[in-house]
Amino acid sequence: MNTKAVRADILLLLTACIWGFGFVAQRSGMKFVGPFTFNAVRFLLGSISLIPLIMIRRKTGSQPAKAGPRTAIFSSWTAGTCLFIAVSLQQIGLMYTTAGNAGFITGLYVALTPIFGIFLGRKTGLPTWIGAVFTVGGLFFLSAAGHIDAINPGDAVTAASAVFWAFHVLIIDRMVQRVDPIILSSGQFGWCSIYSFIAVFFRESIALDSVSNALIPILYGGLGSVGVAYTLQAVAQRDAPPAHATIILCLEGVFAALGGVLILSEPLGPWTLLGFACMLCGMIITQWDVIRSEK
Repeated sequence: MNTKAVRADILLLLTACIWGFGFVAQRSGMKFVGPFTFNAVRFLLGSISLIPLIMIRRKTGSQPAKAGPRTAIFSSWTAGTCLFIAVSLQQIGLMYTTAGNAGFITGLYVALTPIFGIFLGRKTGLPTWIGAVFTVGGLFFLSAAGHIDAINPGDAVTAASAVFWAFHVLIIDRMVQRVDPIILSSGQFGWCSIYSFIAVFFRESIALDSVSNALIPILYGGLGSVGVAYTLQAVAQRDAPPAHATIILCLEGVFAALGGVLILSEPLGPWTLLGFACMLCGMIITQWDVIRSEK
């Protein structure tokens, strides 16, 4: 038994669990604060939480020197701009849909990323298109419950966020070739927080008592989903086989649905379960080339 791979799989499962329950925290926090306020504070915390890791890596010499400050700032700004659009749409969508729906629908980016990669000259095979059909079908069952005129607007907004999550994956894939991923993450979270605070100034108002009421969800979203989970993922994927990482991280939506049912008492009917199953199958099928290529 490869103990390193087993340990990595456990860490990835914990990462998927933290991210999945993060949707519950995001939905709970908006009972007290607006979507931009929630994102502004949690991404500020997330950015700050990665600074100690950056300092430790720099001190131990494990941080690769890839680019100068100007390149790092520009890369962080580019990724942070796309991240802001993605999380803003996702957070607004969560105001009108369930945590489980949001978790699975956000996972559409898994199918969209290889499709958008075609425009960058990347090849994609038949499994990608089959997986896309499954995910779109699952989205229909999940959101419309079999009735085309009953599509939840919150699900539609969340699906739009998945488009920008896919763009974000492609941007990160390009930027990490030049910038250390931990520095890039901390920087993009910082830019996302700045954009969100600007949006708060124009669209919302921050009341300290409201923020204090939402403190636990914000801390979970900022320190747990961003700081802890990102670190666990970075550590785990050094030893995890790619196929393992692909399948386990797709379980994020499962944990979001589980958290929604257990904590928020969200309904879980047959149409919802069918949608979840189709979307999960679609996500895994789109990654079939990665799974198949692993020895």
